[in-house]
Amino acid sequence: MPASTTGHAGRLAAVVTTRLIESRDAEALAHLLVVNRDFLAPYEPLREQSYFTPAGQRADIHAALDAHERGAGLPRVVLDEGGQLIGRITLSGIVRGALLSCSIGYWIAQAAGGRGAATAAVAQMTEIAFGQLGLHRVQAETLVDNVRSQRVLQKNGFTRYGLAPQYLKIAGRWQDHVMHQLLSPLR
Repeated sequence: MPASTTGHAGRLAAVVTTRLIESRDAEALAHLLVVNRDFLAPYEPLREQSYFTPAGQRADIHAALDAHERGAGLPRVVLDEGGQLIGRITLSGIVRGALLSCSIGYWIAQAAGGRGAATAAVAQMTEIAFGQLGLHRVQAETLVDNVRSQRVLQKNGFTRYGLAPQYLKIAGRWQDHVMHQLLSPLR
């Protein structure tokens, strides 16, 4: 499912595809994570060294696919227009019943940034959340100073609705997060 977006001033942004993550993605993800370790570190929890290896990524993929099979998540990889893996995006914490909600999290390799890939991938995932999954709400959390991710969310129609003090332990310390949400236009 390719997605494209129009950025500021009408510029056409990146065309990306997302697909369900597979075990065969472990090596490529490990490589991307090693190359982007310093870039991603301010936005990620502290990780064991094993996380950055193909074996560590295989374990992470299997856990994500287990959550997918239980209906609790939708883990996908982000591919550029040439089919090159450039990041990950996941709908997690999928809740049914009266809530019909999930969280979205994503990262894009530094070299692929600034061209609308994250914006396009988020657009695609919210379409899946509201269409195929029939959810009512997608939420996202960003560090207070993560302006780039906040712009991605704003371009996709998310609204800021609050601040969660000491929400997640990122880069080794409990940090405040800005809360965002997007409600389904289908309901």
